[in-house]
Amino acid sequence: MGNKMAIRILLSNKLGEKRWTQAQLARKTGIRPNTISDIYNELVDKVNLEQLDQICEVLNCDLSEILVREK
Repeated sequence: MGNKMAIRILLSNKLGEKRWTQAQLARKTGIRPNTISDIYNELVDKVNLEQLDQICEVLNCDLSEILVREK
């Protein structure tokens, strides 16, 4: 085990660009604030695809703008 995950969640960057808070994103997506916080802080090892779709819809961005695979 011990391998560091190569997938990074860049939600903090995107919210910073938009000058949105996690609470605003939670309200606009209907996703629980705790869930948004876990995604934002990269504390998740699984992400619901429907939630990712909602986030991209509300932020008007592509998935590649909030998820990236690092080598």
